[in-house]
Amino acid sequence: MPTNDDIHILEADWERDRDGLIAVRTRVFVEEQQVPPELEIDGMDPQCRHVKAVDGQGQIIGTGRLLPDAHVGRMCVLPEYRGRGIGGRLLQHFIDLAQHERLPELVLHAQVSALPFYQRYGFEVISEVFMEAGIEHQTMRLVLNQ
Repeated sequence: MPTNDDIHILEADWERDRDGLIAVRTRVFVEEQQVPPELEIDGMDPQCRHVKAVDGQGQIIGTGRLLPDAHVGRMCVLPEYRGRGIGGRLLQHFIDLAQHERLPELVLHAQVSALPFYQRYGFEVISEVFMEAGIEHQTMRLVLNQ
């Protein structure tokens, strides 16, 4: 298993990295969490900015995307790499990007089980629980650049 020093967070190019990004998302969301494939691949990816976590061999092991409306989504890390801070590094990348671009806020739909993770980065719950792809979620927001 590579050390965290061997894992890098990089901007991804949708056209070049599409297969690797989809492979990670399919494994996590479709196979592990039973999200229907037609909900997972929603046609929005070409309009998004993507980030990837890669191991020492250049394999994509985690990903996320930022929609044009400052909505963070599709954050996931392969199961064998979880618990090592990779998800936090992906999220911090988006926070840094948003601050650099002077975005007023970031918004996301968090699975209820992941609320504490996002709260550690300053996100606050701003909605009641709702179902998305058969999983309980809540909308969260991080106010930036006030």
